[in-house]
Amino acid sequence: MERVDKIESLTPNSRNVNIVAKVVSKSEPRSVGSQYDQSQHQLAESLIADETGAIQLVLWDENINKVNEGDTVKISNAFVKVFRGKMQLNLGRYGKLEITDEELSNVNVENNLSEKTVYQGAARPGGARRRGWSPRGPRTRFGSE
Repeated sequence: MERVDKIESLTPNSRNVNIVAKVVSKSEPRSVGSQYDQSQHQLAESLIADETGAIQLVLWDENINKVNEGDTVKISNAFVKVFRGKMQLNLGRYGKLEITDEELSNVNVENNLSEKTVYQGAARPGGARRRGWSPRGPRTRFGSE
């Protein structure tokens, strides 16, 4: 892992994310069905933080038992996904998670990116353009009656 990103610099479109962060909390695993093949998987959310901020990390199946509260993790090739209007860090198929001996004592959980609502596309408040909308009003055809 060459470049190390800071949590505060993550955006809804961040890809190839490399982070070193402390596991602040971890939820109990729950069973969910896959939208692709209907198989059952285990899922848990973990709040991770560095000195710049915090974000929810989604853990699937075998990665759930790799981490515990208080661990420092090194995450490489992850990506940010917006789920129900909130940013989450995901490992996906190509991401890697490992425990490291690096100490992170001063972490910032106040700047939690997963608590901030993210608007995408037509859901933006304040009159953002929507698909099918034109500033000239509704589209009409002339000459064919």
